[in-house]
Amino acid sequence: MNLIRAFINGRIYISFKPLRITDGMVVSNNRVLYVGSSNRALELVKTLGGEVVDLKNRVVLPGFIDSHLHIDTLGLAISTLDLRGVKSIAEIKEKLREYASKTRFKWILGHGWDHELLEEKRWPTRRDLDEVVEDRPVLLTRVCLHAGVVNTKGLIESGIIDKQVEGIDRDENGEPTGVLFENALRYVREKIKNDLSEEDYLHLVKTAQEHLLQHGVTSIGVAGCNLRVLKAIVKLWSLGELKIRVRLYLYHRDGEENTLDLLKNLGVKSGFGDEYLKIMGIKLFADGSLGSRTAWLSEPYSDDPSNSGGPALDPEELTRIVVDASRHGLQVAVHAIGDRALDTVLQAFREAGSSRVKHRIEHASLIRDDQLEVLRELKPMISVQPHFIITDWWAKNRLGEKRVKWLYRFKTLIENGLTIGFSTDAPVEPVNPWETIYAAVTRGRYENIPYYEDTRDQALSIIDALHAYTQGSAEIVGSGHSIGTLEPGKLADFIIVDRDPLDTPDRELRCINVLETYVGGIRVF
Repeated sequence: MNLIRAFINGRIYISFKPLRITDGMVVSNNRVLYVGSSNRALELVKTLGGEVVDLKNRVVLPGFIDSHLHIDTLGLAISTLDLRGVKSIAEIKEKLREYASKTRFKWILGHGWDHELLEEKRWPTRRDLDEVVEDRPVLLTRVCLHAGVVNTKGLIESGIIDKQVEGIDRDENGEPTGVLFENALRYVREKIKNDLSEEDYLHLVKTAQEHLLQHGVTSIGVAGCNLRVLKAIVKLWSLGELKIRVRLYLYHRDGEENTLDLLKNLGVKSGFGDEYLKIMGIKLFADGSLGSRTAWLSEPYSDDPSNSGGPALDPEELTRIVVDASRHGLQVAVHAIGDRALDTVLQAFREAGSSRVKHRIEHASLIRDDQLEVLRELKPMISVQPHFIITDWWAKNRLGEKRVKWLYRFKTLIENGLTIGFSTDAPVEPVNPWETIYAAVTRGRYENIPYYEDTRDQALSIIDALHAYTQGSAEIVGSGHSIGTLEPGKLADFIIVDRDPLDTPDRELRCINVLETYVGGIRVF
């Protein structure tokens, strides 16, 4: 059934760069048929026999496109203990004790603590968790998702001590503290996910989907998932229950399965699928995170001179995979936070040469001046997470006076002609796009972020921020031709908000609310 609707008497933002605003729009067959005057929109819908929606001067924007998140982990985070902003290990214990009797999963899971905020000035350990829960496995992940802590039961249940896995923190006696980094954390998280049923995965994806739509996110880039997550998303798609547009990047390995070889053998190319679900390529990791000091830097950390981080994947192996994926028409999305990791990724992209698909860099948190020239030459697309500015308030201690000026250089990237798209890395950062936009525009000014003065020149205008969250992200997920703006012919994905962001003081941007969300012209929230 082709439902035709005219939306009239609104303030409708067709696009942000160039800035185009109108007051009427007609939607037909899931797409924008017309944008222009309300009078002409009324004429068209009367001729075609459609419905009329009076916006009553409300504001319409293209739907937000979160170019990098983790849908299953987001579903888990929504369904588990929220530890964001906790101020002490004692508070973690209190929240864990209260939550332990409520969870439906075998493992007790929590997320969001940051040891930099804890008054004890140390990492939580398994002994802390054992004081609260001894008989069930517990995993509490740090806000960055590159470190976590398990209780003793968690160490035993996961079997990680018997495995030769890097990233298990040990005390002076060689005993595991329960703190896990990078590979060790990934091992335990995969163990937990393997214990989840197909119904659990469906529940997690649907939970995340509803949460995203409530916040006006109409399309997402799933920047890393395993085959079980893919199966759950495909099942929702086959049932007609996938309401959000999904662009998928599979981890290059899933246990013993070489996912890249699987895609190659099936002949899958970037963009395989329909407008709701497309497989884009693979996700790789070049390093870790600044928070856990596992991001790979060209010089040691200022607050840990013996440590420069390191590669998460052997650079030669990373290059081989990028070249192989390129040859087979698959887009590669590579996590690179430290500047040394970025060197490695750029070299891999250079060796891959030209391709029909443009590859992605995830985060690109630390960019030296000399790397800008290479970025201009290769023109990769870059998915950035502006809310890191606020979350990583401690970054100046990590990087020092000189390097902190290289941090989150969004404006410089735009000025150098790079395509950037916004994202949250959810559940690492809040899904709410207005929190992200607020961070991009204010750069931590009102939170007294220690490096605000060092990087205030990187603050974006509201226009640049909105463009990055719509058309910019659309380009990054390979769908710039069909989403990102409300031009005629594009999919009718849009939101209605309670105030005009262009008339909102920067301090109040995070207070904007999404009233309604439409995907393909159908209201889904």
